[in-house]
Amino acid sequence: MFTDLLIILACSLLVIALFRRLRLPAVLGYLCVGLLVGPSALNWISNSQDLPHLAELGVVFLLFSLGLEFSLPRMLALRRTVFGLGSLQVLTCGAALSGLLYLYGLSFGSAALLGLGLALSSTAIVGKELNSLGEVFSSHGQNAIGVLLFQDLVAVLLLSVVPLLADGSGEQAWYWSLPLILGKTVLLFCGLLLASRWLLPRLFREVAEAHSPELFVMLALVIVLLTAWLTHLLGLSMALGAFLAGMLLGESHYRHQIEADIRPFRDILLGLFFVSVGMLIDLRLFTEHGGLILLATACLLGIKGLLVAALVRLRGESGETAWRSGLALAQAGEFFFALVAVMSQQKLLDADTSRLLLAAAFCSMALTPLLLRLAPHLAVRLRQVQGQPSSLEDIASHGAELSGHVVICGYGRVGQSIGRFLQREQLSFIALDDDPVRVEEASAGGDSVHYGDSRRPELLVAVGIARAHLLVVAVDKTDVALHIVQQARQHCRDLPILVRTRDDSRLAELQAAGATEVVPEVLESSLMLASHALVMLGVAEQRVQEHMNQVRGSRYRLLHGFYHGAQANLLDARGQPRLLLHAVNLPTGAHACGRNLGDLQLESLGVEVQALRRDGEELGLGASAQLQEGDAVLISGPLQAVEACESRLLGGS
Repeated sequence: MFTDLLIILACSLLVIALFRRLRLPAVLGYLCVGLLVGPSALNWISNSQDLPHLAELGVVFLLFSLGLEFSLPRMLALRRTVFGLGSLQVLTCGAALSGLLYLYGLSFGSAALLGLGLALSSTAIVGKELNSLGEVFSSHGQNAIGVLLFQDLVAVLLLSVVPLLADGSGEQAWYWSLPLILGKTVLLFCGLLLASRWLLPRLFREVAEAHSPELFVMLALVIVLLTAWLTHLLGLSMALGAFLAGMLLGESHYRHQIEADIRPFRDILLGLFFVSVGMLIDLRLFTEHGGLILLATACLLGIKGLLVAALVRLRGESGETAWRSGLALAQAGEFFFALVAVMSQQKLLDADTSRLLLAAAFCSMALTPLLLRLAPHLAVRLRQVQGQPSSLEDIASHGAELSGHVVICGYGRVGQSIGRFLQREQLSFIALDDDPVRVEEASAGGDSVHYGDSRRPELLVAVGIARAHLLVVAVDKTDVALHIVQQARQHCRDLPILVRTRDDSRLAELQAAGATEVVPEVLESSLMLASHALVMLGVAEQRVQEHMNQVRGSRYRLLHGFYHGAQANLLDARGQPRLLLHAVNLPTGAHACGRNLGDLQLESLGVEVQALRRDGEELGLGASAQLQEGDAVLISGPLQAVEACESRLLGGS
């Protein structure tokens, strides 16, 4: 078992790193690892009995995390989705797929079981992708989660029916099993509800007061595993119990800390689950029956996707919610692999058919992350077509009426705030934005906003930048802002351009492209707080304003860098090194002692000297400033440059 885990983790490390660079979902990477190390390819992994049980814990932790995001009122509001849409989805998809399998030549009982098994979807894949895409609370996300919860109940029932079908008898018929399962679920829910109201808050309060991260993590793990174990004892799905426990804990003050603590365990164990799924597939089938597998995969995705979309549409929801719900639930689920294994053991399914069905189910699961990732882009394009975005002629006709106006590129939070102040002063403006829903909402509110990509030069001409008094670039992507500034400057050399950015990492580029003023949000908020603090301390407002103007005039040099903590992320959102602030104290015998600041050429290393302090007082930063023992040199720059500078100051290297 230890060797198998080592091989899986080592291969996953390499493959997931590659998939991250290719911007492919990590789920596909884990599935590929399972294919590679499994018995049909490299055969590096033995048939370990412990791996599937360990991998199943990944699904348990995932459902617990999803439960933390749902409050009890939200869950009660989903009851129509869980039992209404969920039951209709299982029945309609199960009937259609069962009929198809019966026509393929399977017996009626086997076809019915397999059809219902294929009607169930992958909780692990759908839950993980919706979570990573931030779509859990979207309309289609809640449809998917609600249906998946009902499917967990159906999965338990189907596994109990298999032995009855195998020998024709059993301790209980299915019509007794179903109410028993529902009763156990209600009993479990009530027990967890009482525990979440009276016991767990006291436990977490005691642990939180101890200020011990180890105890907090341990308690979170115990809760997840304990609820899964209790559910298993009741004969229910462990994942269902974990979801209920997470949902009830989601109303506590500790849910964010719990979610952060269990995330590493969840992601690693969930990765093992996808690896174990990939190991079940025989690669030789794709060479022998590739066409049949592709046809079966297409039929599965098409039938389930269309039926789910039709059911959601009949409920009165929008067309986009319908087809995105269909995409989310179109694949086969991990339960189908367990069902096929049980049916094979009971001699209800021959080996060739089971392998073909498993391969088709695997392909549908492998395609799902890609389909879910492409869905938002497809949705945007469909909205553009349905919304009939403003034509160039319409924009030009509106822009022709304006002169001395303001052009706003990007009508998000910042753009709208600027627009409101302009309206207060009765200053005319025209805005461009590439979100059709936002444009529709803003237009309905009476704002002069048009759909379009602000990087297109013909659109900038159409909104009349040649007659405008000011161009405000309020988009949230610096690359897009840079392109807009370049295009605008080519048409209007004297037009003032105000650019909003997140920070000042590309301030020089924007100014070189022609931006008149660049306002970094993070640094400006720091300036505002500092100015308020100084005024509240009694510093004259005129002196405070002089300080602010000086900082802005020096391109925010005073604010460059920060003292990093033990857990600081040294990379920004683009993966580039952050600017750090670091103080180098010169001991006796340091290379810099007795030398002038200019002679050391520290700027050539990629750092900025922010301050030179001696005995608590700041000295001038001129090139002739001579360094002495005990001086503190405050420098800012990327980590590598800071380390090189410190090395030169202390050792001369």
